[in-house]
Amino acid sequence: MTAEAVLSIRAVSKTFGAKRALDKVSLTVRPGEMIALIGPSGSGKSTLLRAITGLTAIDADGGEIDAFGQKVQARGRVCDDVRRVRARIGFIFQQFNLVGRLTLYTNVAVGMLGHIGFLRGVFGRWPAAERGAVMAALERVGVAENAGQRANTLSGGQQQRGAIARALVQRAEALLADEPVASLDPVAARKVMELICDLNRREGITTVVTLHQVDYALRYCPRIIALQDGRMVYDGPREGLDAAKLKQIYGPEIEEVFWEGAPQ
Repeated sequence: MTAEAVLSIRAVSKTFGAKRALDKVSLTVRPGEMIALIGPSGSGKSTLLRAITGLTAIDADGGEIDAFGQKVQARGRVCDDVRRVRARIGFIFQQFNLVGRLTLYTNVAVGMLGHIGFLRGVFGRWPAAERGAVMAALERVGVAENAGQRANTLSGGQQQRGAIARALVQRAEALLADEPVASLDPVAARKVMELICDLNRREGITTVVTLHQVDYALRYCPRIIALQDGRMVYDGPREGLDAAKLKQIYGPEIEEVFWEGAPQ
């Protein structure tokens, strides 16, 4: 792994039963990159993100994953100290992963447990500086006025912004977002994508986001990686992802769903 790499994935495979979800995938992510991971459903996008953080163990026949120069897993075994690496990586899920009965503030504050200790967090003994950091993060993502509301009373867009705020208080240096806008209406989806891009640009948070919306990938992400049947079939600048390549990845039906703005 080169010194400047944030993530290094080398010849990683993952098999579920008879299905090869990942097939010898290799890629390097460098500081500050904003990367879209695209491909048809079942192409391996979510599996790859989960493998990067050790949430999914890769096959034992080879492959290694490093993050920030530390080993995450190798040859089917997740490293014992993987939590130290996870503390530096924020993970945003499609379904927000907030606890509905807790307030938005508490859900966001949970991101600090790795820094202040589990017991202090459980009993709500948040130091003043940390309380300020939670409110600053909520303000940063535009939902500070909802801090006292239960998460299950918020809109999908508000909940996803809360999930992003949680990654901020976690002090994440990299952000993995798995279909973060798939459950949102078009307006909320655009606002969430713009927020993620703004964090990438202003805070320098290295970001990898899986997207079904190809137009969003082309609009917001300078580098695009495409998977098909577990294999990497494209890795390059968005300008190189033309209509012919998209047809190879998704099939000719892509023309029927890819509205104005598709590359020619």
